[in-house]
This record gives sequence, structure tokens and C-alpha cells, in this order.
Amino acid sequence: MKANSNYMEDKRIATFGGGCFWCLEAVFQELKGVENIISGYAGGYIENPSYQTIGTGMTGHAEVIQITYHPQIISYQELLEVFWHVHDPTTLNRQGNDIGTQYRSIILFHNEEEKEQAEFSLKKTDESDLWNDPIVTEIAPFIRFYTAEEYHQNYYTLNKDNNPYCSIVIGPKIAKFKKEFQHLLKKKNI
Repeated sequence: MKANSNYMEDKRIATFGGGCFWCLEAVFQELKGVENIISGYAGGYIENPSYQTIGTGMTGHAEVIQITYHPQIISYQELLEVFWHVHDPTTLNRQGNDIGTQYRSIILFHNEEEKEQAEFSLKKTDESDLWNDPIVTEIAPFIRFYTAEEYHQNYYTLNKDNNPYCSIVIGPKIAKFKKEFQHLLKKKNI
């Protein structure tokens, strides 16, 4: 199969934003079929944004993760299901104490199939009893991804023992996720 922006042989890319990218990265790293995750910025209009510039809320970019995954092991629908469960898609431009457009809930689709799946999944989730309030997640076309600074990559794994945000916010989110999605977790060598 010829490579393009979404398909790379037997791999695909999904791009999601749901608040702080450290939280999403830590959760999605645990999924079987996920090969790689890169934290970064997308969905805005400023070229080459930095953590400092997106923090102003003036770039249009959101903190996102770009997930390289194997669709024969984990489907895009399963990734979406995890996405809806691991952040609050009902709060506009906010996740907990993180406030601003850079923390918005967003799905950036790479093709029409992903767009249709994301819209269907949003509707189905919104009609379920998962969230009491309406979902405000933005579904938009993927245009360009900018990799975040190196210190943001693999953040939880590298900082879980020395950063209170990791133990207070990310750790409990991972524990809850692991209980709900045991069937999608990578098998650990014992």
C-alpha cells in the first residue's frame, strides 16, 4: 500500500485533543495496537507554535496527540471509545483546572471515513448515559501537526515519580481507564 498522511503500510494515524496532552498520551500508550504517540499542537492557524505561544490562547491550536496504530489490532472506533471515556468532552475549552482553547476537546480527522466514524461515535456517545451534559467536542479536518517540545514527550512515564500533577491528575485517570478497558490493554511481560 502506498504511504500517505494517514496510511503507512499496515498502520494509521489518529489525532485527538482532550485537555492536557500528557494525560491522553499516558492513557493511549497503554493500548494494544498503539505503536507510537507524539504530543503536539494542531487545529490552529499559526505556523511553528510553541508551548508558550499556544498558552496564550491566540494561536487556535489545541494540545493534541498523534497516535500511530495498527487497525488490525485496535480499530479507530475503539480509539474513539477510549477518547470519550478518558476526558470530559462536555466542557468547552476546559479540562479540570486547565482552561483555554488549547485544552479543547477535538478530533482531527484524516479522511472522510474517520469523519463519519467520529460524527457517528459522538452522536452515539451523546445519546448514551456516559455524560450528563451535551458533548461539545470539535470534529475538524486534520491540516498540520507540530511536534511539541521534547520535554513533553512521554511525560508521565518520565516524570510520574517527581511531578505532583502526574500523581494527582494523571495517575488516577490511568487507574480508572485500566479498570474500564482491560480488554484493550497491552499484555505486560511478567
